[in-house]
Amino acid sequence: MIRALLDEILAGRRMTEAEALTLFSARGRDVWAIAAAADQVRQERAGDAVTYVRNQNLNVTNICINTCGFCGFCRKIGDPDAYLHDPAAVVSRLRTARERGVTEICTVSGLHPDFTVEDYVGLIRRIREEAPAAHIHASNPQEVAYAARQSGLSTREVLDRMKEAGLGSLCGTAAEILVDDVRREICPGKILTEEWVRIIREAHLMGIPSTATIMYGHIDTAADRARHLAVLREIQDETGGFTEFVPLSFIPWTTPIYTSGRARAGATGREDLLMYAVSRLFLDNIVHIQASWVKIGTKMAQIALMAGADDLGGTMFEESISKGAGATGTDYLDPAEMRRIAEDLGRPLRERTTLYRAVR
Repeated sequence: MIRALLDEILAGRRMTEAEALTLFSARGRDVWAIAAAADQVRQERAGDAVTYVRNQNLNVTNICINTCGFCGFCRKIGDPDAYLHDPAAVVSRLRTARERGVTEICTVSGLHPDFTVEDYVGLIRRIREEAPAAHIHASNPQEVAYAARQSGLSTREVLDRMKEAGLGSLCGTAAEILVDDVRREICPGKILTEEWVRIIREAHLMGIPSTATIMYGHIDTAADRARHLAVLREIQDETGGFTEFVPLSFIPWTTPIYTSGRARAGATGREDLLMYAVSRLFLDNIVHIQASWVKIGTKMAQIALMAGADDLGGTMFEESISKGAGATGTDYLDPAEMRRIAEDLGRPLRERTTLYRAVR
């Protein structure tokens, strides 16, 4: 059954959500057949190059009003390891980013109780002033909704102010699983699926592209993952605004939902492999799929590049969020090591911009 389904997909038929569920449930040699089909589609759609971006993270604060069950990063005011970087510290990090020659600065932080739209817009302006050549990949639908609520504005007004300040693209995070029953369990303080989708569509239609993500391997099911992919594909059919799809495998070790026994210890290797392969086959309107070495490690990321992925993400100077959940080795991946990974597969490594233009 699965082999026949793969033949139809390779012939150009669009997969259904039910068929995605079938593939997510595969076992044994069928897993390798799905991966091989995805690798073929990757080659046809994205080519052989393995790409990466020279980027740096900027997490201004880990203080957050929410207490998401999957998060080991956020803190409350008064916690001994809570922080809020002052303007001088932010400027110092931005100057370091400029000296490193990064082409992208990515910023997502906790929802600080005192933040308004002015804080988000002010940060974007500061990045533009200190690193004018860098693409600003900042905020996400949750932060846009929070800034709007805190400031008495519409989300469109917030996005308009961010874009005017220099926002280049929106982070497609805070998606987690776009199934509300799951969201109410793992992140009850976050916006629901309908609002996440509305804000992403709003951004795309305003000329602000975004990434698309999924965070899987906690309490979600294969059916939840298939539904999530269907939501993303529908948005992309309408807007064409997703630059890439980034599967984020749940890092459990210090998170409340895991330490309390409500979630399992992350996805298995089979599930990670199938997430990349099925996503490549299902998301026929998103060209690029990123293997997040921060989440799955460099060896599994190389396997993902053989199962549908074409991108290794970024150099990721100063990664904090996965580290807060208990991941190790997340701070930096040297392009020389990326080249070793790519060339071992017989494929070239190419540096790209955030929007997948070549960097010479």
